[in-house]
Amino acid sequence: MLIEIHILQNHAPSNLNRDDTGSPKECVFGGVKRARISSQCLKRSIRQSDIFQRELAGQLGMRTRRLPELVRERLEKDGLPSDLAAVAALKATGFGTKDGKERPNGDDNKDLDTAQTMFLTEADIEAVVAVLKKAAEEAGNVKKFKDVKASDLQALAKTNGFRPISVDVALFGRMITSEAFRDVEASMQVAHALSTHKVDHEFDYFTAVDDLQVKGEDDAGADMIGDFEFNSSCYYKYCSLDVHAFCRNLTGEGHGRRTVSDDDKAKSVELAKKTIDAFLRGAIMSTPSGKQNSCAAHQLPSLILIEVRPYRTPVSYANAFVEPAYAGKGTGLVVASLEKIGAHIQALTDGFDLEASTRLLLAPEHREFAIHGVERMPSLNTLCARLQEVVVYG
Repeated sequence: MLIEIHILQNHAPSNLNRDDTGSPKECVFGGVKRARISSQCLKRSIRQSDIFQRELAGQLGMRTRRLPELVRERLEKDGLPSDLAAVAALKATGFGTKDGKERPNGDDNKDLDTAQTMFLTEADIEAVVAVLKKAAEEAGNVKKFKDVKASDLQALAKTNGFRPISVDVALFGRMITSEAFRDVEASMQVAHALSTHKVDHEFDYFTAVDDLQVKGEDDAGADMIGDFEFNSSCYYKYCSLDVHAFCRNLTGEGHGRRTVSDDDKAKSVELAKKTIDAFLRGAIMSTPSGKQNSCAAHQLPSLILIEVRPYRTPVSYANAFVEPAYAGKGTGLVVASLEKIGAHIQALTDGFDLEASTRLLLAPEHREFAIHGVERMPSLNTLCARLQEVVVYG
């Protein structure tokens, strides 16, 4: 089962996702410049959203370089002497590399980190802590513990049996150059969001004035001046989830586990239902945080289209906007974008006989908009409830 999510979302002036110069990200599509929000930015904004965090509390991992400090804290909490815990933290710096080489940071070994930022689950962290605690206790003193190779400890952590992964790792995957952790193939694909229209960036010129400044003083005027770039864009967003692959990631079948009980498979389906609901709500209700204190561009989507396909045949509708949408006389940009995507969807569905078991549409502000064969939903709660039914019952 493949679940595809299509969203049209118009944003007021904003700079939601910046490049290395501070400008809004962009690209050329259809021969003209478009506004762009990177897939990485979109995934993080959903993953960190209050909705996603609240609904999946206890089921999420963390992306961090601070594994060594987590190890030190937990070992000391478990009663390991601080000097042994400090050596264990140093050993943990090697868990971020294939060769297990330690990364000391000064003589006092404070503020240690790993060579790469890693997407870790609670089970991963506990496995590393268990291996290092056992090695420290067997060594008995700092000198002997320092002689233990971090690469050997990595191998022990890897063979510490099947470790369940968190739902965000199961969704977005991970690649780690370390023997201690398994790579996970993502079950979800997220496209870069593109504006449906041609875009030109604008500049906001701003000043700051001293509140205690008295009118008429010699130094009257602005204390500082600055500017930043922004645009206003209607974005097409697309992502697809392979539900079968997601469940296999949760049970471990997707990364090496050979025997999985029926109970584990049933639990993975139940968790998939909960995760899909949280992801969809997060994707709809959350917005990237770039320059939001200055712009507050918190607009909700104009269209959400869900298509559930029985086979892995993902279809993005980005090409609906190869020829850019334009606001015309009596037709706004959002309506023009809706007309383009509606015609494109119908043409592809008919021309390629695209198969979908369920097609759901939510467009609260555009009740006249319809796509043949698509079931209109009256509210977000109704949409989410219908999608949950499909996940469980097919």
